[in-house]
Amino acid sequence: MSQEPRPRPELSAALVSFAAADPGGWDHLFRAARLLDQAGFDRLVVSDHVVLGERLDEYGRPEIGGQRGGRQPTGPDGHWLEPLTTLSVLAGMTSRIRLGTNILIAALRRPAVLAKSTATLDVLSGGRLDLGVGVGWQREEYEAAGLAFEDRGRLLDHTLEVCQTLWRQTRASYTSPELRFENLHMMPKPLRAEGVPVWISGTINPRVVRRLARFGTGWIPWGPDAADLPRAIPRMRAALREAGRDPSGLQVVGRPPVHHHTDGTLDVPRTMAEVPPLLAAGVTDVRLAVGAPEDDSAALDHLSAITAHFRATVRNHA
Repeated sequence: MSQEPRPRPELSAALVSFAAADPGGWDHLFRAARLLDQAGFDRLVVSDHVVLGERLDEYGRPEIGGQRGGRQPTGPDGHWLEPLTTLSVLAGMTSRIRLGTNILIAALRRPAVLAKSTATLDVLSGGRLDLGVGVGWQREEYEAAGLAFEDRGRLLDHTLEVCQTLWRQTRASYTSPELRFENLHMMPKPLRAEGVPVWISGTINPRVVRRLARFGTGWIPWGPDAADLPRAIPRMRAALREAGRDPSGLQVVGRPPVHHHTDGTLDVPRTMAEVPPLLAAGVTDVRLAVGAPEDDSAALDHLSAITAHFRATVRNHA
C-alpha cells in the first residue's frame, strides 16, 4: 500500500465562543476571527454545548468522557454559542482561514440534517469546514435530545455513517438498526469528493481507533494521550495500521505549553520553542489559545509575529 505524504504542519487557534455570563455582544469573537484570518493562521475552532445540566463536576470523570481534574469554564447558565451557526457567521467575515469544531457533539443532531447543514457551510465557505467530533461527557445533553447516553458511541458512528453516505453518494442508500433509506439525493455536496474532513476526538481505545480508521482525516487526542503525545501518536499509528488503515497521512492536534509575559501577552519565542518536540512526535495541527492587544493594528502585528515564528520553526524542523 502506498503511503500518503505527511501533512504540512498548520497553526490553529481555539476561539472562546462561550461566556460565564451574558457578554453584551460578540464583537470580540468576530474581531478575533478577522484578525486570525489576516494574520495567516491556518484554522480556527469553536466548541459545543447544546444544554448544560447542574452536575458539571461530571466533567472531571474520565470514565464517562471527561478529563481527570478538568473543570467546566462556566456554570449551568453560561452562554454557549452553537458552533455551526457561529462558523457560518465567521465564514462571511473571513476569506481563507479554515473553520473547525473542537468538538461538535455530532450525535445530538439528526444525521441527515447535519449532513445538509455541514455541506452547505462547506460550500458557502469555499470548502473551509473541518468537522471535529466526539461523544461528549454530559448525560443531560443526550436526555434533552431524547437519546440514550449509554449508546453515545454507536450514535456517533451512525451519525458519521449517514453524513458520509449523503456527502459521497449521488443516489444514496443506507441501512442500519437506527435508520433505513433508499435512493435519496442531497445537493449540494461538500467541495471535496470524500466530504467534509472529519477529526475524531478521544483516547486510544478500540472504539476510537475503529472510528478514526473508518471516518477520520485527523485525530484530536484527549486526556492522558493528549498529555503524552510522543508516546501516544506512535501507539495510535500502530493501532490504525493493525485496523487496516495507512496512518502516514494522519493529521494530529497538539497543544504546546504556552508562556506569557508579565503583561499577559504571549511570549512568542518561548512558546514556539515548545513546538519542535510536537512536530517530531507527529503533530500536524499546533493549536493555541491566543489573546491580542485591544488596538487592532497592535493585535495584527502580534498575531502575525506568532505566524511568522511558527513558519520559521516548521522550516527549521524540516
